[in-house]
Amino acid sequence: MPKRVALYPGTFDPMTLGHLDIMKRASRLCDRLVIGVAINRDKGPLFTLEERVEMVEHVVNPFRSRIDVEVRPFEGLLIHFVEQCGASMIVRGLRAVSDFEYEFQMAGMNDRLNPDIETVFLMADPQYQTIASRLVKEIARLGGDVSPFVTPEVEQRLKEKFT
Repeated sequence: MPKRVALYPGTFDPMTLGHLDIMKRASRLCDRLVIGVAINRDKGPLFTLEERVEMVEHVVNPFRSRIDVEVRPFEGLLIHFVEQCGASMIVRGLRAVSDFEYEFQMAGMNDRLNPDIETVFLMADPQYQTIASRLVKEIARLGGDVSPFVTPEVEQRLKEKFT
């Protein structure tokens, strides 16, 4: 029986507890989970690609004992990366209706590019629905407490960036 491979892509700038929740839940849907850390020069990330990959690597270690997890940077068209990874599904987290509208369009375009790849939407756990990396960075920049939104390691990295 072929392995079910899922890809969870994102910028992860920074990695949040919402991202971690989706990763954990996605890991129960597949035999192998690839987490794609996007190189997106247009977004002007706070953290370097290497730092973002390190943050993701750190948080996925605890569930590596039960599933094959790989963290890989990528650039370019998502559907090409999905094909390179041998994935049959793209996992996306949804927080609000506004997320759905954007993700619905993306899923439709990806289906046109490769109808063999499914997009699976996971609703954010209610405790994580308001967390957005953009807002976490803003709170950290202004000296606020980001501990309810990120892991202690990410919190420390944010403090270092803004001091």
